Amino acid sequence: MDRIAKLKEFLIANPADSFVQHALALEYIKLGDDEVARRLFEEILNREPGYIGSYYHLGKLLERNDNTEEAVKVYERGMEEAKKAGDNHAFGELRGAFEELTF
Repeated sequence: MDRIAKLKEFLIANPADSFVQHALALEYIKLGDDEVARRLFEEILNREPGYIGSYYHLGKLLERNDNTEEAVKVYERGMEEAKKAGDNHAFGELRGAFEELTF
């Protein structure tokens, strides 16, 4: 069974599993299907705003698709959430991506 099929199977059993959904989004990125990946990342962040890793990947996806304004907003939201969680590593990665776009 391929990775996507297996991850979808896991999601059927637990549809709100952000870790599995994030992994599925990354698989769609590998296939070049940014539409589906974007939808999955946005679902995660709407349901669980503290799932910090998805901000970086969604921001990069938006950058690749020349959607700089939205990417900046995603990085800003991610930095806020990382600060709340005390996740300095994620905050630094998000800030670096943000600064690359804005400076």
